[in-house]
Amino acid sequence: MSRLIPPRLIELLAGALAGPEDRLRSATVPTELDPLDLVRAGAHSYGWAGYFRSPTGSELGGLGVAWRSNARSGAGRLQELHEAVEAVATDTPLLVGFAFGHQGPRLPEWDGFAPATAVLPLILANSESGTLTISVPAGRSADEALRALTFLAIPEPALAFEAADHVIESRPSPAEWRAEVTEALGAIRSGALEKVVLGRSVTVRTEVPALPFDLLASLRNGYPESYRFGWQEGDAALVGASPELLVARHGLEITSNPLAGSAARGERDQEDERLGRALIASDKDRSEHVFVVEDMAARLEPLTERLLVPSEPQLRKFQTVQHLSTQITGTLRAPMSVLELAHRLHPTPAVGGNPRDEALAFLDKIESIDRGWYGGGIGWMRPDGEGELALALRCGLLRDHTAHLYAGAGIVAASDPEEELLETRLKLRPMLDLLSAS
Repeated sequence: MSRLIPPRLIELLAGALAGPEDRLRSATVPTELDPLDLVRAGAHSYGWAGYFRSPTGSELGGLGVAWRSNARSGAGRLQELHEAVEAVATDTPLLVGFAFGHQGPRLPEWDGFAPATAVLPLILANSESGTLTISVPAGRSADEALRALTFLAIPEPALAFEAADHVIESRPSPAEWRAEVTEALGAIRSGALEKVVLGRSVTVRTEVPALPFDLLASLRNGYPESYRFGWQEGDAALVGASPELLVARHGLEITSNPLAGSAARGERDQEDERLGRALIASDKDRSEHVFVVEDMAARLEPLTERLLVPSEPQLRKFQTVQHLSTQITGTLRAPMSVLELAHRLHPTPAVGGNPRDEALAFLDKIESIDRGWYGGGIGWMRPDGEGELALALRCGLLRDHTAHLYAGAGIVAASDPEEELLETRLKLRPMLDLLSAS
């Protein structure tokens, strides 16, 4: 067996963790360990594993739980989680995730996923600091965690998933989803709504189970411009490659990057440029984008002494789709954690609608899927409040032989049901292509 963690590092960790066991304690050593290699090597041995990588290249990979908090359902869940994390005696990053709706997941497919969760991993690799950290809870010996490190082997290169036999099922069916879009258009034209984001799901059943973090390795390599993430709870894992930053905080500086308004990519440069120009010029897509940007700016402005909101959107291009994008930056008046900021912003009109309360009530009435963590947030934070949270988009929930994939489209007055269905298909492709390869 080729050891993933050299014995000398384990010895250094053991020396640093020696001493009283009456408190949470951590030890950190320098390493060039790939965080995803850590997760791929050990996810099968732990009930929890997590991974997050930003487009800048910084990434975290964790195994096991030294400390966790599951917030109760309710409108205050993110504030509750912030208060729990703030009290943790560590400066090590925690991985954080939360559901779209404040009541949390409802259906059995999401078993194990709470309304909102923060985890301090037992073992954490951090590429930005080039470190490996072991965190041991009070009352527990470090020996078990250190012993587990000795059994981690360098994983084999991740292979493309092959499932010659697979079944794909839409939930709701395309015809039913078009009918939902038509009903949403009726609500918009009556004046009850300005915009609503309708979600749909595709279920893929394969004759062999996919390995979630092997799929994530493919997403990491194939979608470098996205936020790539994985969150394992027991025998289920949510993995994806999201284009959208909900909010990040570093010091007093904050950043958010709402995306709304979409078009396909062209097969050739000339066609791609034409589609991009048409998106920039589209009154329908620009109005959809404005709903999102204005709502987020209005929620952030009272919290900041400086807020910069560009007057014109830019194009951001991804593998299968291009979006209108506005990067909002600002300086906070006073420190707030990234979870407190998420509490103010979520759900944005990019994943919910506008006006917020009316759009969410409409979704509760009409949407037939359980979004669970799809459209929620996922990322990291430290107890001092700094962190980075992406929207959990372009993702799939994998459990054994079944994967539930999710996508949505923003519906405004000028939307066309068939075009919106096509948009969701473009957004499903990153995960669908990986799972339906033959």
